[in-house]
Amino acid sequence: MPARKMRVELFDNEGNRYTIAFEGQITRDKALRLLDLVELLGGMPGEGAAHGAGNVLARNNLSRFEKVRLIIKNSFPLIWFSSKDVQSVYEQELRERIGLSTVSTYLARMVNRELLLRTGRANNLKYKVAPDIPQAAIKQQLK
Repeated sequence: MPARKMRVELFDNEGNRYTIAFEGQITRDKALRLLDLVELLGGMPGEGAAHGAGNVLARNNLSRFEKVRLIIKNSFPLIWFSSKDVQSVYEQELRERIGLSTVSTYLARMVNRELLLRTGRANNLKYKVAPDIPQAAIKQQLK
């Protein structure tokens, strides 16, 4: 099995970015241990801090598309999710309504831009964040 890469990026309250990279045989257990480490470093907000993260998103002059993208990045970095899951988290964190059709449209655009993977039938689509593979590596594999 080829080596896989996983990268976690964290941002603190001051806007500093921290990047943790893991390369090798990635298993679910190793990924969970890495996320535990991130939580210990204070990178994943608890229940009380989650509303603060939503307030930061709401205060920024980001487009709805960017807000949805950030919600996905923060809430569903490793797992499959549905458009209803995204809608629920969006409305919970940002305290603003968003239509399910709007979320579905944004998810379809993200799939077209290869930011997300999609599986399932039309009435039960699931999405997952696409692995971060450099374009040079893809071209190399195609040769």
